Amino acid sequence: MHNLHFMKIALASPPPPTSVSEGLSWAEKLIGEAAKQHAEIICFPESYIPGYPGMGSTEAERSPGKLQEALEKVGQLAAENSIAVIMPMDWYQGEALLNVAFVISATGEVLGYQTKNQLDPTEDNIWIPGTERSVFEVNGVKFGITICHEGFRYPESVRWAARHDAKIVFHPHCTGSNTTGELLTEWGHINNPYYEKAMMMRALENTIYFASANYAFTYPDSASSVIGPDGACLIHGEYGKPGVIVADIDPALATGLLAKRYRSALYEKRNKEATE
Repeated sequence: MHNLHFMKIALASPPPPTSVSEGLSWAEKLIGEAAKQHAEIICFPESYIPGYPGMGSTEAERSPGKLQEALEKVGQLAAENSIAVIMPMDWYQGEALLNVAFVISATGEVLGYQTKNQLDPTEDNIWIPGTERSVFEVNGVKFGITICHEGFRYPESVRWAARHDAKIVFHPHCTGSNTTGELLTEWGHINNPYYEKAMMMRALENTIYFASANYAFTYPDSASSVIGPDGACLIHGEYGKPGVIVADIDPALATGLLAKRYRSALYEKRNKEATE
Protein backbone atom coordinates (compact mmCIF):
# COMPACT_ATOMS: atom_id res chain seq x y z
CA MET A 1 0.00 0.00 0.00
CA HIS A 2 1.29 3.45 -0.91
CA ASN A 3 2.17 5.67 2.02
CA LEU A 4 -0.65 8.20 2.15
CA HIS A 5 1.37 10.58 4.33
CA PHE A 6 2.66 12.41 1.28
CA MET A 7 2.86 12.38 -2.50
CA LYS A 8 5.12 14.30 -4.85
CA ILE A 9 3.27 15.90 -7.76
CA ALA A 10 4.73 17.93 -10.62
CA LEU A 11 3.37 20.54 -13.01
CA ALA A 12 5.02 21.21 -16.35
CA SER A 13 5.21 24.70 -17.88
CA PRO A 14 6.55 24.20 -21.40
CA PRO A 15 6.55 26.83 -24.15
CA PRO A 16 3.62 26.53 -26.57
CA PRO A 17 4.74 23.93 -29.15
CA THR A 18 4.60 24.70 -32.87
CA SER A 19 4.66 21.00 -33.80
CA VAL A 20 4.09 17.56 -32.29
CA SER A 21 7.83 16.83 -32.38
CA GLU A 22 8.66 20.05 -30.52
CA GLY A 23 5.98 19.26 -27.94
CA LEU A 24 7.37 15.76 -27.43
CA SER A 25 10.92 17.10 -27.13
CA TRP A 26 9.88 19.41 -24.28
CA ALA A 27 7.79 16.62 -22.75
CA GLU A 28 10.85 14.37 -22.65
CA LYS A 29 12.92 17.10 -20.97
CA LEU A 30 10.30 18.08 -18.36
CA ILE A 31 9.20 14.52 -17.57
CA GLY A 32 12.88 13.73 -16.95
CA GLU A 33 13.28 16.74 -14.67
CA ALA A 34 10.20 15.78 -12.64
CA ALA A 35 11.39 12.17 -12.32
CA LYS A 36 14.79 13.34 -11.05
CA GLN A 37 12.94 15.18 -8.28
CA HIS A 38 11.06 11.92 -7.48
CA ALA A 39 7.65 13.21 -8.57
CA GLU A 40 5.06 10.45 -8.92
CA ILE A 41 2.87 12.25 -11.47
CA ILE A 42 3.29 15.22 -13.81
CA CYS A 43 0.57 17.26 -15.51
CA PHE A 44 1.01 19.28 -18.75
CA PRO A 45 -1.09 22.27 -19.97
CA GLU A 46 -4.31 22.12 -21.99
CA SER A 47 -4.25 20.71 -25.56
CA TYR A 48 -0.47 20.34 -25.26
CA ILE A 49 -0.28 17.92 -28.17
CA PRO A 50 -0.41 19.17 -30.87
CA GLY A 51 -0.70 22.58 -29.14
CA TYR A 52 -3.70 24.79 -28.42
CA PRO A 53 -5.37 25.76 -31.73
CA GLY A 54 -4.03 28.97 -33.24
CA MET A 55 -0.64 28.75 -31.50
CA GLY A 56 1.34 27.46 -34.46
CA SER A 57 0.72 23.78 -35.17
CA THR A 58 -0.85 22.94 -38.54
CA GLU A 59 -3.95 20.86 -39.26
CA ALA A 60 -1.66 18.06 -40.48
CA GLU A 61 -0.25 17.90 -36.95
CA ARG A 62 -3.77 17.17 -35.71
CA SER A 63 -4.26 13.99 -37.77
CA PRO A 64 -5.44 10.84 -35.94
CA GLY A 65 -2.24 8.98 -36.90
CA LYS A 66 0.06 11.71 -35.58
CA LEU A 67 -1.89 11.93 -32.33
CA GLN A 68 -1.79 8.15 -31.83
CA GLU A 69 1.98 8.08 -32.38
CA ALA A 70 2.42 10.93 -29.92
CA LEU A 71 0.36 9.17 -27.25
CA GLU A 72 2.49 6.03 -27.66
CA LYS A 73 5.67 8.11 -27.31
CA VAL A 74 4.38 9.71 -24.09
CA GLY A 75 3.65 6.20 -22.78
CA GLN A 76 7.29 5.27 -23.47
CA LEU A 77 8.52 8.40 -21.66
CA ALA A 78 6.33 7.58 -18.64
CA ALA A 79 7.68 4.02 -18.49
CA GLU A 80 11.33 5.04 -19.01
CA ASN A 81 11.07 7.57 -16.16
CA SER A 82 8.71 5.55 -13.93
CA ILE A 83 6.33 8.48 -13.55
CA ALA A 84 2.61 8.84 -14.26
CA VAL A 85 1.75 11.51 -16.83
CA ILE A 86 -1.36 13.60 -17.45
CA MET A 87 -1.06 14.55 -21.12
CA PRO A 88 -3.70 16.87 -22.56
CA MET A 89 -4.31 16.24 -26.27
CA ASP A 90 -6.74 16.67 -29.09
CA TRP A 91 -8.36 13.29 -29.78
CA TYR A 92 -10.77 11.94 -32.37
CA GLN A 93 -13.94 10.07 -31.48
CA GLY A 94 -15.03 9.00 -34.94
CA GLU A 95 -15.04 12.22 -36.98
CA ALA A 96 -15.49 14.43 -33.91
CA LEU A 97 -12.54 16.16 -32.24
CA LEU A 98 -12.43 16.18 -28.43
CA ASN A 99 -10.25 18.15 -26.01
CA VAL A 100 -9.01 15.51 -23.55
CA ALA A 101 -6.41 14.84 -20.86
CA PHE A 102 -4.95 11.32 -21.00
CA VAL A 103 -3.81 9.62 -17.79
CA ILE A 104 -0.82 7.34 -18.33
CA SER A 105 0.60 5.14 -15.57
CA ALA A 106 4.24 4.93 -14.52
CA THR A 107 4.50 1.73 -16.57
CA GLY A 108 3.21 3.48 -19.70
CA GLU A 109 -0.33 2.09 -19.59
CA VAL A 110 -3.15 4.41 -20.71
CA LEU A 111 -5.61 4.45 -17.80
CA GLY A 112 -8.18 6.57 -19.61
CA TYR A 113 -8.93 10.21 -20.31
CA GLN A 114 -11.04 13.10 -19.09
CA THR A 115 -12.86 15.15 -21.72
CA LYS A 116 -13.44 18.89 -21.58
CA ASN A 117 -17.19 19.01 -21.08
CA GLN A 118 -17.73 22.76 -20.76
CA LEU A 119 -16.20 24.50 -23.77
CA ASP A 120 -15.36 28.16 -23.81
CA PRO A 121 -17.79 29.87 -26.24
CA THR A 122 -14.85 30.58 -28.59
CA GLU A 123 -14.15 26.83 -28.81
CA ASP A 124 -17.52 25.67 -30.12
CA ASN A 125 -16.15 25.51 -33.68
CA ILE A 126 -12.98 23.62 -32.63
CA TRP A 127 -14.06 20.71 -30.40
CA ILE A 128 -17.21 18.90 -29.40
CA PRO A 129 -17.91 18.87 -25.65
CA GLY A 130 -17.50 15.62 -23.73
CA THR A 131 -20.24 14.25 -21.51
CA GLU A 132 -18.61 12.18 -18.73
CA ARG A 133 -16.49 12.77 -15.64
CA SER A 134 -14.02 10.30 -14.15
CA VAL A 135 -11.87 9.78 -11.08
CA PHE A 136 -8.43 8.23 -11.59
CA GLU A 137 -5.97 6.69 -9.15
CA VAL A 138 -2.17 6.63 -9.02
CA ASN A 139 -0.21 5.13 -6.11
CA GLY A 140 -3.32 4.88 -3.98
CA VAL A 141 -4.28 8.55 -4.40
CA LYS A 142 -7.50 9.42 -6.22
CA PHE A 143 -7.69 12.51 -8.42
CA GLY A 144 -9.93 14.25 -10.91
CA ILE A 145 -9.20 16.46 -13.91
CA THR A 146 -10.96 19.62 -15.07
CA ILE A 147 -9.77 21.42 -18.19
CA CYS A 148 -9.22 25.20 -18.33
CA HIS A 149 -12.54 27.09 -18.76
CA GLU A 150 -14.58 24.43 -16.95
CA GLY A 151 -12.34 24.55 -13.88
CA PHE A 152 -12.25 28.34 -13.86
CA ARG A 153 -15.95 28.98 -14.50
CA TYR A 154 -17.79 25.73 -13.73
CA PRO A 155 -16.82 24.88 -10.15
CA GLU A 156 -19.27 21.96 -10.23
CA SER A 157 -16.67 20.03 -12.26
CA VAL A 158 -14.26 20.18 -9.32
CA ARG A 159 -16.90 19.59 -6.67
CA TRP A 160 -18.00 16.42 -8.48
CA ALA A 161 -14.47 14.99 -8.20
CA ALA A 162 -14.15 16.03 -4.55
CA ARG A 163 -17.49 14.37 -3.74
CA HIS A 164 -16.15 11.21 -5.39
CA ASP A 165 -13.16 11.12 -3.00
CA ALA A 166 -10.58 12.87 -5.20
CA LYS A 167 -7.74 14.27 -3.08
CA ILE A 168 -6.43 16.42 -5.95
CA VAL A 169 -7.96 17.93 -9.05
CA PHE A 170 -5.48 18.58 -11.83
CA HIS A 171 -6.28 21.56 -14.04
CA PRO A 172 -4.48 21.79 -17.38
CA HIS A 173 -5.13 25.25 -18.79
CA CYS A 174 -4.06 27.84 -21.35
CA THR A 175 -4.12 31.55 -20.45
CA GLY A 176 -1.84 34.19 -21.89
CA SER A 177 -0.05 35.22 -25.06
CA ASN A 178 3.40 35.31 -26.63
CA THR A 179 2.65 38.58 -28.41
CA THR A 180 0.61 40.91 -26.19
CA GLY A 181 0.16 41.54 -22.49
CA GLU A 182 2.31 42.31 -19.49
CA LEU A 183 4.55 40.08 -17.45
CA LEU A 184 2.98 39.43 -14.05
CA THR A 185 5.29 39.81 -11.05
CA GLU A 186 3.30 38.81 -7.94
CA TRP A 187 1.16 35.69 -7.59
CA GLY A 188 -2.48 36.47 -6.81
CA HIS A 189 -2.00 40.26 -6.95
CA ILE A 190 -5.24 42.23 -6.85
CA ASN A 191 -4.61 43.53 -10.39
CA ASN A 192 -3.74 40.12 -11.87
CA PRO A 193 -6.36 38.41 -14.04
CA TYR A 194 -8.75 36.42 -11.87
CA TYR A 195 -7.42 32.95 -12.75
CA GLU A 196 -5.13 32.47 -9.74
CA LYS A 197 -7.92 33.57 -7.40
CA ALA A 198 -10.21 30.97 -9.00
CA MET A 199 -7.57 28.30 -8.33
CA MET A 200 -7.59 29.24 -4.64
CA MET A 201 -11.36 28.94 -4.50
CA ARG A 202 -11.50 25.54 -6.21
CA ALA A 203 -9.23 24.14 -3.48
CA LEU A 204 -10.73 26.03 -0.54
CA GLU A 205 -14.42 25.47 -1.35
CA ASN A 206 -13.85 21.71 -1.61
CA THR A 207 -11.07 21.12 0.99
CA ILE A 208 -8.82 19.41 -1.60
CA TYR A 209 -5.61 20.13 -3.49
CA PHE A 210 -5.88 21.94 -6.83
CA ALA A 211 -2.96 21.63 -9.24
CA SER A 212 -3.12 23.97 -12.24
CA ALA A 213 -0.66 23.76 -15.19
CA ASN A 214 -0.20 26.59 -17.72
CA TYR A 215 2.15 27.22 -20.63
CA ALA A 216 5.29 29.33 -20.23
CA PHE A 217 3.93 32.15 -22.36
CA THR A 218 5.93 35.36 -22.74
CA TYR A 219 2.94 37.04 -21.09
CA PRO A 220 1.11 34.38 -19.03
CA ASP A 221 -2.16 35.35 -17.35
CA SER A 222 -1.52 32.85 -14.54
CA ALA A 223 1.30 30.74 -13.13
CA SER A 224 1.32 26.96 -12.85
CA SER A 225 0.32 26.55 -9.20
CA VAL A 226 -0.40 23.98 -6.50
CA ILE A 227 -3.01 25.11 -3.96
CA GLY A 228 -3.55 23.40 -0.61
CA PRO A 229 -6.93 22.38 0.88
CA ASP A 230 -6.94 25.62 2.93
CA GLY A 231 -6.66 27.77 -0.22
CA ALA A 232 -3.00 28.68 0.30
CA CYS A 233 -0.63 28.61 -2.68
CA LEU A 234 2.04 26.00 -1.85
CA ILE A 235 4.23 26.63 -4.90
CA HIS A 236 3.98 28.34 -8.25
CA GLY A 237 6.08 28.58 -11.38
CA GLU A 238 8.04 31.62 -12.47
CA TYR A 239 6.12 33.80 -14.92
CA GLY A 240 7.34 33.38 -18.48
CA LYS A 241 9.95 30.71 -17.67
CA PRO A 242 9.68 27.11 -18.90
CA GLY A 243 10.23 24.45 -16.26
CA VAL A 244 8.76 22.10 -13.68
CA ILE A 245 7.47 22.71 -10.17
CA VAL A 246 7.23 19.87 -7.65
CA ALA A 247 5.15 19.87 -4.48
CA ASP A 248 4.86 17.45 -1.55
CA ILE A 249 1.19 17.00 -0.74
CA ASP A 250 -0.45 15.21 2.18
CA PRO A 251 -3.58 13.44 0.92
CA ALA A 252 -4.82 13.09 4.50
CA LEU A 253 -5.34 16.88 4.61
CA ALA A 254 -7.61 16.69 1.55
CA THR A 255 -10.69 15.63 3.48
CA GLY A 256 -13.21 16.96 0.97
CA LEU A 257 -15.09 18.29 4.01
CA LEU A 258 -16.77 21.29 2.41
CA ALA A 259 -17.56 19.41 -0.81
CA LYS A 260 -19.19 16.60 1.13
CA ARG A 261 -21.32 19.06 3.15
CA TYR A 262 -22.88 20.33 -0.08
CA ARG A 263 -26.64 19.74 0.21
CA SER A 264 -27.32 18.82 -3.40
CA ALA A 265 -30.95 17.81 -2.72
CA LEU A 266 -31.87 21.43 -1.98
CA TYR A 267 -30.83 22.48 -5.46
CA GLU A 268 -32.28 19.45 -7.17
CA LYS A 269 -35.63 20.24 -5.54
CA ARG A 270 -35.45 23.87 -6.66
CA ASN A 271 -34.50 22.83 -10.22
CA LYS A 272 -37.44 20.43 -10.33
CA GLU A 273 -39.87 23.14 -9.22
CA ALA A 274 -38.44 25.57 -11.77
CA THR A 275 -38.98 23.14 -14.63
CA GLU A 276 -42.52 22.06 -13.69
